[in-house]
Amino acid sequence: MKVALDVSAVPVRVAGAGRYVVELARRLPLRDQDVTLVTRRDDAERWRALTTTTSIATLVPSRRAERLLYEAWRLGRSDVARDVDVWHSPHYTMPHRCAAPTIVTIHDMTMFTNPEWHERSKVAFFRRAISYSATHANALICVSEFTARQLDTIIPRHAPIVVAPLGVDLTTFSPDASGDEDLFLRHGLPFDVPYVFFLGTVEPRKGLDVLLEAFAQLSRDDNVTELWIAGQAGWAMKGFDQALARNPGTARIRRLGFVDEALVAPLLRRASVVAYPSRGEGFGLPVLEALACGALVVTTSDTVMAETGADAVLLAPPGNADALAQQLDVALGLDQAQRAQHSLVARERASAFTWDEMVSRHLSAYETAKG
Repeated sequence: MKVALDVSAVPVRVAGAGRYVVELARRLPLRDQDVTLVTRRDDAERWRALTTTTSIATLVPSRRAERLLYEAWRLGRSDVARDVDVWHSPHYTMPHRCAAPTIVTIHDMTMFTNPEWHERSKVAFFRRAISYSATHANALICVSEFTARQLDTIIPRHAPIVVAPLGVDLTTFSPDASGDEDLFLRHGLPFDVPYVFFLGTVEPRKGLDVLLEAFAQLSRDDNVTELWIAGQAGWAMKGFDQALARNPGTARIRRLGFVDEALVAPLLRRASVVAYPSRGEGFGLPVLEALACGALVVTTSDTVMAETGADAVLLAPPGNADALAQQLDVALGLDQAQRAQHSLVARERASAFTWDEMVSRHLSAYETAKG
């Protein structure tokens, strides 16, 4: 099958939904698909380095506003669109009047359910884009049953949905800590300090305000454990910076910023506990990656992370700092035997999610769109 995959929305620093697109771009050609990656005009070299078995079409303008306008009105009539069997837009939006059957990935519906979690300008745009895609695409991919249920409720009349949960590389993300100490030292990180670890974009919906308050409570009785926060800056950073500055445990809070890909798994598996108190996601990939590393994970109830983690995670209600502090304290108090048992449960749960299965479900969606 000839597939066009639009990767033009993936930033240079890959995280979250970007990781999904990268894995798809790498793995589709391995399933005997004739793939053309549609990139920004200044972004071809990066994608050539990521996958060597695909064609590159440098069609899309680099500036965001021009890119979205070009996608809507010109990209669907390009020579690439006319030459492929299916066109896959993996980030909510799609070309209007596309020459090929079109598949669109819907990651989450939080623009509808919780617009306060996003920048106001993006809410209006993505609500229109998701509504258009849901009713004009030939098939939709949702990255979780959670998202599919919300889509059914909010936009009942929509294209056929294929649910394709994200996966994890069980070799990269594993409990094997050999080599981690040298890697920590090369990055200037102490190897013998217990820490609570957060990984994700720093923005309001991630619940970092709740995590900071919970850590302040822990710090009253624990003067050793640190809080390490990894992830690139998002929006509304002023509020986060202010909360961090006035936190009584601020001397033991490390902001790591965006970390190298090679450092992510070591940080997850070395953590005393991984905290992911997000108020809402489409999938919550850091939770799955942490489980694959055998880590203790505390995340939020009544969310997709609770469904992904099942009985392998500890849960606290979203926005509840007291409950989060209690669950972190429980996790930090487990002995080595309890941790070892939990690691086995976590690893077993993570093994249910593979990138290969995700690709198989995408191929099913492509066939649906063609039909």
